Amino acid sequence: MATPFLSSEEYDDRAHQLYNDGQYDDALLVLREGLTLYPSAVELHVGAGYAQLAREEFAWAKYSFEQALVLEPEHEDGLAGLGETLLKLGQDEAGVRCFRRTLELGYADDIELMLQIGRSLFREASLRERPDFFDAARDFFQTAVQQAPDAAEAVACLGYVEHRLSNDSAAIDALRRALQLDNEHAEARIYLANILYDQGEYEAALYHFERTTPDDHWDELGIWRVVELKRSMYKLEESDPELKPWDERLSELSSDLDEVDALLMELDPSGSDTAPAAEAARGQLELFGSLLSSLVDQKDEFEPHDTPAARHEIIITADGTQLDGSWEEIVRRMRDEKGNPSHTMEEFMTSIARHSYRHHGARVPTHDAESFIRGIAEAGLLRILR
Repeated sequence: MATPFLSSEEYDDRAHQLYNDGQYDDALLVLREGLTLYPSAVELHVGAGYAQLAREEFAWAKYSFEQALVLEPEHEDGLAGLGETLLKLGQDEAGVRCFRRTLELGYADDIELMLQIGRSLFREASLRERPDFFDAARDFFQTAVQQAPDAAEAVACLGYVEHRLSNDSAAIDALRRALQLDNEHAEARIYLANILYDQGEYEAALYHFERTTPDDHWDELGIWRVVELKRSMYKLEESDPELKPWDERLSELSSDLDEVDALLMELDPSGSDTAPAAEAARGQLELFGSLLSSLVDQKDEFEPHDTPAARHEIIITADGTQLDGSWEEIVRRMRDEKGNPSHTMEEFMTSIARHSYRHHGARVPTHDAESFIRGIAEAGLLRILR
């Protein structure tokens, strides 16, 4: 007996499962097969658009979403997908119009849709330094919160975007509210801990960090801070068993070379054997970063600053470059002359500290410029002259 054809819904279900498992190529094959039998199935066109978007085939994704909207002009997922694709293609006004259209059509009560659109705008704002996209993202997150005030994820997302808009008081309030709604919301707790750390509230930051596990962290920044706070507040040695799981997680996240390692070859010529990998890594673009990675983008230069009289001199051992000034001025010049000037001070220091740990097993503090410089000097990456 011949095997009957699958229905369009069954093709959509199969593709959806594959998509959720990250098997975008296989999902697209299933969807294309389904479309040969059901060319007017809107959901299959929409699914193909999202699979192509995940594969970064933006022109094809645009075509698929447009096909879906020809068949059903008010399809909410089609509008959201087309909007995200248009942002990727630089067609910003058209993309935002697609997002706004979902509100005009009355989809404000679709919480997942509001969060999806808000996250799309948040990602693009972070990647392209578009504060107006943060404003737009906040509108959609606020809509979600208005519709579902007890939805912890919606409240947390509002906290993230308030932070990126430099509204830290509102961000802290939102993140604390999210944790009241869901005490196990690790992402909100880590984000809150990082904001508190940035404000110098180290005990409060450690309180929240300690209520997370190493596996909750997908960014090295938070782990460095956990280790640093535990060592300074509890007077722990580097080999203390309490730090071991955090060290292991840090090693997992630090296993691949990043673009900063190429820069650090100048500080540490002995690591030149890693240069080819660093060169390859430098050519890669990260399209989707974690929320925590974006925390450092909003932080201004380190404070408090040294007084004008507090001046020092250092020599970079690799090339003999001499830098003088306050601790902050020296770190800033290191970043501008040896690193990426677009990085924040904190991002630069964290990257150097990560390299020092990876290649030398030495932990370098990053909470202030003086401790940072003394730490990399102890690691043998530079020497300080009085």
